[in-house]
Amino acid sequence: MATAKDFMTSQKSTWCAGCGDFGIWTGLRQALAELNIEPHQASLVFDIGCCGNGANWHNAYSFHGLHGRPIPVAFAIKLANHDLKVIVITGDGGGYGEGTNHFVHSCRANVDITCIVYNNHGYSLTTGQASPTTQQGKETKSTPDGLLETPLNGLQLAITCGATFVSQAYADEVKHLKDVLKSAISHQGFSLVDVLQPCVIYNDKDIREQYKKKIYKLEDTSYKPNDKNKAYLKAGEQTKLPVGILFQEKRLSYEKQLPQISKLPLVKQKIKKVNINNLLNNFK
Repeated sequence: MATAKDFMTSQKSTWCAGCGDFGIWTGLRQALAELNIEPHQASLVFDIGCCGNGANWHNAYSFHGLHGRPIPVAFAIKLANHDLKVIVITGDGGGYGEGTNHFVHSCRANVDITCIVYNNHGYSLTTGQASPTTQQGKETKSTPDGLLETPLNGLQLAITCGATFVSQAYADEVKHLKDVLKSAISHQGFSLVDVLQPCVIYNDKDIREQYKKKIYKLEDTSYKPNDKNKAYLKAGEQTKLPVGILFQEKRLSYEKQLPQISKLPLVKQKIKKVNINNLLNNFK
């Protein structure tokens, strides 16, 4: 049986001291171990950015992709071997900016992957430019006079586009985060875990105090995550920030509907000789 340490490599982390990424890293490793998943049974696909550097110290089948492009890679991995637990690790920039198209249509398809968004509301690795989730009016290196656009709400986008598991968590609440991740990874279908992740360099210096005052756990209320309209409204709360599962429903995942892999994962099937001449003739 794997332990959380089994998901660590010998590489030393290069994240800043106090970065919220450490909490997510810990929560994910604990979640995988408590689900009795072995490192060879998990495939982690990383975006570019601070979160993407974690490809070096997560012990699993890790793929470090292009900026905003981890979801299509994860989609392909799931189709090739749907026995794997496939997890995307991206940021609010790559996930909701460069990769918006992939995010939207994977929600629609309901492919069985878990998408973890490290959301610090900015492009931190490239020294603090505004991202799609940056608050309107925020002065950054790319918006010195203040950001004009309103922020994109990834939770509401996922709910609208058909994701069957939508949640929010906080990086410093590691135990709670771990439990949310366990539910997301166990869910059959597209799962979003948007993690509020404090950046010690480019967020407000009192960001952790702000989160401490605003965050509340949905499990401590009477809220039930089975109503899409209520979930949409809950995801839009700003004065207080709900963490936990906002929405969950059962729907057949994409790969479950493919007869070609219904009996056996593609990687375990024998390669058959196929005559493609008729297909090629269509392009003459």
